[in-house]
Amino acid sequence: MIADFPFRLLAILVLAVLSAGSTPAGAVASAQVTIDLGAGPVNTFTPAVALGAGVDGHARGDASAIYRPATLRAMRSVGLRPLTYRLRTELGIEAWHWNPRGHWSDRKNAQGYWTSDDHPGAPILTSFGYRLPRRGNTIDQAEDNGYSRLADGDPDTFWKSNPYLDRRYTGEDRHPQWLIADLGEKIPVNAIRISWGIPYAVRYSVQYWDGEDQDLPDGYPEGQWRTFPEGMVTAGGGGDGILRLAPDARPARYLRVLLEASSASAPPGANDPRDALGYAVREVSIGTVGADGELRDAVRHAASRKQQTHFFVSSTDPWHRATDLDPDVEQAGIDRVFASGLTHGLPMLVPVGVLYDTPDNAAALLRYLKRRGYPLRGIELGEEPDGQYIAPEDYGALYLQAVDALRAVDAAVPLGGPSFQSLWDEPMMAWAGTSVAPDRPWLARLLSYLQARGRADDLGFLSFEWYPFDDVCAPVAPYLQQAPARLAEAMANLYQQGLPRSTPLLITEYGYSAFATQAEVDLAGALFNADVVGTFLTQGGSAAYLYGYEPSPLDREPQVDCETWGNNTLFVSDQKRNILARTATYHGARLLARQWAGNPTQAHWLYPARVDGESTDAPPLSAYALQRPDGLWAVLLVNKDPTQPWSVALRFAGPEPDAVAWLQGPADLYQFSAAQYQWRAQGEHGRPRRSRPPEHRVLRAHAPLELQLPPWSLTVIRSGGPPARPDAPVRAR
Repeated sequence: MIADFPFRLLAILVLAVLSAGSTPAGAVASAQVTIDLGAGPVNTFTPAVALGAGVDGHARGDASAIYRPATLRAMRSVGLRPLTYRLRTELGIEAWHWNPRGHWSDRKNAQGYWTSDDHPGAPILTSFGYRLPRRGNTIDQAEDNGYSRLADGDPDTFWKSNPYLDRRYTGEDRHPQWLIADLGEKIPVNAIRISWGIPYAVRYSVQYWDGEDQDLPDGYPEGQWRTFPEGMVTAGGGGDGILRLAPDARPARYLRVLLEASSASAPPGANDPRDALGYAVREVSIGTVGADGELRDAVRHAASRKQQTHFFVSSTDPWHRATDLDPDVEQAGIDRVFASGLTHGLPMLVPVGVLYDTPDNAAALLRYLKRRGYPLRGIELGEEPDGQYIAPEDYGALYLQAVDALRAVDAAVPLGGPSFQSLWDEPMMAWAGTSVAPDRPWLARLLSYLQARGRADDLGFLSFEWYPFDDVCAPVAPYLQQAPARLAEAMANLYQQGLPRSTPLLITEYGYSAFATQAEVDLAGALFNADVVGTFLTQGGSAAYLYGYEPSPLDREPQVDCETWGNNTLFVSDQKRNILARTATYHGARLLARQWAGNPTQAHWLYPARVDGESTDAPPLSAYALQRPDGLWAVLLVNKDPTQPWSVALRFAGPEPDAVAWLQGPADLYQFSAAQYQWRAQGEHGRPRRSRPPEHRVLRAHAPLELQLPPWSLTVIRSGGPPARPDAPVRAR
């Protein structure tokens, strides 16, 4: 054991190496890593709060298959404790009937706006989503098997914007709505035909994107929205007619109809005030008009995502019918999840729908949870609104309405969101160029909206998802080495956009990619996930929830050119969710939760680390040092070099240059590498050749330790050392 130092400490992790590019085969690489303890810890966390996982919606019948005793025991064995419930219906443009029991606003016709029953009855084992028949988006973020009513070829269907964005609910006139058509390529355009529903727009403009085109309107390429010379309408009367936009055709791929004032009229027979709010459009045709007055339509009309021209809209009315039940997707019932043991008796982070639901349904869920006596970490409002093209101000207005409804039930429950799909650092082409606000990044505009209303404190935490790598065919090693810096930069950008540093940060999902790839089930996935946790906590994060808690079969992205199968999961399963093997992700997560971290209910002190002497911006080594509540030091080492081993020695040093002591044995060493895990790629039948826990060795010698880090490995070294815990831990959550 090392003698106690009576002063502030500096620990240096020294790596005796040669550079990977010039090292003879079989030799070790060369760098130095410094773990700086002198200024005190950068974060304090409790594993039972900070190291978690999430459960999600799945295909019909999967809940009963997953929530079996043996499977639940296997899931709990990883050691991740806090739980978040993910809301797949919100990604699929569906309203969530979190309780199948409830009532419709139009009870007689079993349609309208749904509110689930908030009184406990028989346990809720399964809940369902209902597709929105007034949908405007062609694509969605879930099953992606729906379609837009703007180009379905059916004159009896229509898209309608969300009535909760009307002045009646927001108290303000700053929520213009829009629809965008993607014609696939630049074509000549001089006319549009809009078949209006009711209510219709009395003031609107038709615009085209003049500049660089992208595959989706979610970037911010060079260019701007321009209104056609004759595209401004100030006294619209609805109906169905052709609007000549310009004397001469203009080349355009993207067209936007910006809707700024509604007729506020209701269709015949309507008796709900929401029927008169917003905008309704039945069908859109775009193209050129010649001397004959006929429109040569370039829009493909079909009730199919694959066949119709793609449309994107600002919002969607959550009105639906009993017949709109989605037969393919289900969510595990709230009671089933709480009874599963996956929460470990800890407060759970629970979602409510925002984009495609109502404040009343959100409040009813909170009343139900309180009546059941379930402990709550907080309520996450919405899921991935930025990935669904909604403007920040529109989300802000819906967010505040949900906040008011929830606060009326419980004024103290933590509320936050928005579960960012990506940490956008630029505006989005879809909602740029309006009079609402200057073009700025999504979060900056949301914060500005809340602050202008004196509601900044209503964002009690900020949540985001982290799947940084979209190109699943790219080499994995460079991505792994870039990953820590990429996450640190993204988090710093949140503060640059104006997020107060006192706002807790939650990663509510993380994984190598949102798309299927072998890296997720191979050693690379375990290394990536360890780096996410270490970097996130080092940067001051509060809680990280691993995605892929439930057993899942392998999958392959149909649009990629490489043959790569994978999934974000702890367990490879068959199609019936029977566990077939533990993935590297399982072993890596268990190593962090049970060996790097100590007592899950007590505070841990995390100290920063940096790699010195490396010319590259993406060093192959990461290090994360903890002082645990039992007084032991635990250092997590991630070697992302796929070919080179590293030799490691550790020392502690005080503020004086000559106050140095080496970390000595006895120590516990845990190591996970190719010796324990190897993946055999075989398409959808891929499995690990071997899948063993990390090797554990006790280093008994009372001498300075020298460690060998195998290529692509996780290592935890745990030993006694001098006390360095400060009197007042920083950034405690």
